[in-house]
Amino acid sequence: MEHDFAELVTRLIFQLAIILAAAKVCGELCQRYLKLPSVLGELLAGVIIGPFALGGISFFGMKPLFSTISESVEHVHTIPISIELFSISQLAAVVLLFVAGLETDLKQFLRYASRASLVAVGGLSLPFAFGVGVTYIFKPGGISGDALLYSALFVGVILTATSVGITARILADLNKMDTPEGVTVMAAAVADDVLGILILAVVVGIADPEEHFSISKLSLVGIKAIGFWLILTGGGILTAKYISRAFLAFRVPGAPLALALGIAFLAAALAESFGLAMIIGAYSMGLALSGTTLAQQIETPIRNVYHAIVPIFFVVMGMLVDVTAIGSVLLFGTSVAILAILGKLAGSGVAALITGFNLRGSWRIGVGMVPRAEVAITIAGIGIAKGIIGAELFGVTIMVVIITTLIATILLEPAFEKGGSGQRSHHL
Repeated sequence: MEHDFAELVTRLIFQLAIILAAAKVCGELCQRYLKLPSVLGELLAGVIIGPFALGGISFFGMKPLFSTISESVEHVHTIPISIELFSISQLAAVVLLFVAGLETDLKQFLRYASRASLVAVGGLSLPFAFGVGVTYIFKPGGISGDALLYSALFVGVILTATSVGITARILADLNKMDTPEGVTVMAAAVADDVLGILILAVVVGIADPEEHFSISKLSLVGIKAIGFWLILTGGGILTAKYISRAFLAFRVPGAPLALALGIAFLAAALAESFGLAMIIGAYSMGLALSGTTLAQQIETPIRNVYHAIVPIFFVVMGMLVDVTAIGSVLLFGTSVAILAILGKLAGSGVAALITGFNLRGSWRIGVGMVPRAEVAITIAGIGIAKGIIGAELFGVTIMVVIITTLIATILLEPAFEKGGSGQRSHHL
């Protein structure tokens, strides 16, 4: 037993070493030569070194570094990597969203919350309808009946999510995080993810034979999830200055950073236990602390933690892609990606126009809502773990992530570079 444990830990350390090296090399190549976000390079790195590519090959008679079967019995045939590595990737996702929350302007967030809510609804409903419809048209893998219904619903849910992390990264690079459009996009993206998680609860309840779905159960899930989110965010905002003061009172080197991460992990765990995704809890806590002295003090060290650990999440997500399974659904995946883009552009863009933004601002918001990543991948991961969707649809999700991120990166910078206000004059 002791030997097996030592072997498991050693293997995990080797895996992390390869993951970090691959992430930084591919990220550098992508950012320096292709002028694209490093996150795309990290996802590609995962595909290359994953269990379905180089990571599944046995070199010199040695065991493949990334096995296609998880060491956890409960996850056999669902997640093609060890549960230990997958868990570390989820920790990285928590750090990603906590930092995104810290970098959001809270006052601006609250100011544009009502307008962002309508943008969120528009950016959720149309992509969901598109996802369901295109799945029924293509019937990927020849599925039919209940399996087709569950897959269609799941694709719809996947398309509702907007990547808070990627959107934040792009806006931060453009120094547009605190603009009316930037804040609206961030607020709407969070709302989209919360609503998407609720829809996910419905779909899982319908598709999982072990779940006994009912309207009353759904209502309870919704009340718990939304209620907890409001309490966490509101309570965090009200107590933020006291938390900041208490953490900064410590004299032990690194204590404020460690305690801040600790409270982010606590918020993430509580969110998960109340039916929300961990990343929503982490973002809400980061948002609550964003205007405090604590946030200013830990800005540099937490950024260092971010750059060291967050790439693990995207590389591991790339590892879940079975490249051999994508070929059979290439046309379907491309169609889903196109509709994912159009759904956000039209749904969020029109909603923004209604709430007082002009055509320029509505275009910026629509493009800003286009990227999918961490939440979409997490939702797809839940689907594949529960056996609701297969490897083909997970591969389609990664295609959507890559294409939507690429398109948003290409379109968002020119949209802001042209300058000019994005709001109609009577809303200024």
